[in-house]
Amino acid sequence: MIEIVVADDQAVVRAGIAAVLETEPGLSVVGRAANGHEAVELVTKLRPDVALMDIKMPGLDGIRATAKIVAAAPETRVVVLTAFGLDEYVFAALRAGATGYLLKDAEPEELLEAVRLAAEGQSPLAPAVAKRLVEHVAAERPSDNAAFEHLTPRESEVLRHLARGLTNAEIGAELGIGAATVKDYVKTILAKLGVRDRLQAAIAAHEAGVLRPRRS
Repeated sequence: MIEIVVADDQAVVRAGIAAVLETEPGLSVVGRAANGHEAVELVTKLRPDVALMDIKMPGLDGIRATAKIVAAAPETRVVVLTAFGLDEYVFAALRAGATGYLLKDAEPEELLEAVRLAAEGQSPLAPAVAKRLVEHVAAERPSDNAAFEHLTPRESEVLRHLARGLTNAEIGAELGIGAATVKDYVKTILAKLGVRDRLQAAIAAHEAGVLRPRRS
């Protein structure tokens, strides 16, 4: 069972999100928060698998709440769910430690899939923000290619597909291996690169040139 905390300052929105989630087998909304302070308190107490976090909330906004949650309950994956797709919010959410970023105009199926992906340690991103997010943050970070020398050829191949935003199942289909095997590769890649999640790995891959086409 994937346990979820929903944080949004609008009661109707909280109820609507919870209703969508609770219609799906295997998902359970264990807490609802009206502001960032409540979100941090609930997540710290309940330790859910996923926290869906709005950005603009009274008292403590979603960005600062995300940072506090990542520090206090690092096992909880935070997915920002907001109406704002502006770069400044996207980048701030990533720096705070968010695993994913979804817009509120997403279809219910996209929300459900994002929660499942986040619970698996993957990084769901709204298509409209994924590419510029990776490129922008990569441009701000110094390059360190040394860690990539420790990857095996197969790990490098998995990373290349991961950096394109593919899920474990999609990577497995591309490489002719099982999703569980891909998951093991991803864990090893994260450890070798010293990054927290797939999104950070994708950023590291981008700045190291992993996304550039290889010459024939």
